Amino acid sequence: MHSQDPGTDPRDPGPLGARLSLRSMGHFGSLTVVGTGFLVAGQITPESLSAVKAADHFFFLVAEPATRLFLESQHPGAESLHNSFWEGRPRQQAYDEIVERLLAPVRKGRDVCVAFYGHPGVFVYSSHEAIRRARAEGLAAQMLPGISAEDCLFADLEIDPAADGCQSFEATDFLVRERVFDPCSGLVLWQIGALGVITYHLHDLWNARGVDYLVQVLGRHYPLEHGVVVYEATHYPVCDPLIQRTNLGALAKSTINTHSTLWVPPLAKRAVDAAMLARLEASAGLA
Repeated sequence: MHSQDPGTDPRDPGPLGARLSLRSMGHFGSLTVVGTGFLVAGQITPESLSAVKAADHFFFLVAEPATRLFLESQHPGAESLHNSFWEGRPRQQAYDEIVERLLAPVRKGRDVCVAFYGHPGVFVYSSHEAIRRARAEGLAAQMLPGISAEDCLFADLEIDPAADGCQSFEATDFLVRERVFDPCSGLVLWQIGALGVITYHLHDLWNARGVDYLVQVLGRHYPLEHGVVVYEATHYPVCDPLIQRTNLGALAKSTINTHSTLWVPPLAKRAVDAAMLARLEASAGLA
């Protein structure tokens, strides 16, 4: 990241300056997708905040009111996307509507920014699809990095994903596609409270029975006594993350909602392939 504000130096414009330069050349609008992370304003990057402030039209979709108030204070025309969701609506319909809401002002020559909580590219169909369609129409579009719930999980649980490897799946996809995984590496399962649900609901736990099915499948690979963690990143700096340590067999007794992520630690270290290790050492001149 450059020390100066992006776009203030024409010799090195950064993403915002690049968009302004395109506009001066007759560019027909642009889309920038950013993430707010968690902790209200605590995890949004300076680069993303600059994009918010520089936008002609700014949309947002966040999970709680404090972040909404913060974003509204950063852009006078901030527009929430929350009204694209209502009880019982198919989620895919809402996602597609959001894509069109984002692209409509871009097509009119406006520089548009949209902020999603967490990382804007993690479990956000609308961000990827809006960028794809914008580029297909010859419009400028980009995504800026943010902090995801998985980043928070690694920090709060003090996990190094490089130690044993780490596999990450959406929980419904994990079950219905019979994903192949290594129980000797860490396993992250997202959205364990919304297993098999394709409509939007206001209550916290969308499919309690689905958790029982998840335990049955995981029980084929881990003992029911295996320790697991139900994790939820905190949205507020004055609150701790929700960390529930339990065992696999008792998972259904935990407090689970649609934001819950399951961390399954590895069973054990895999044995080293001595022959392969020797070959690698020889190739590196170590033997």
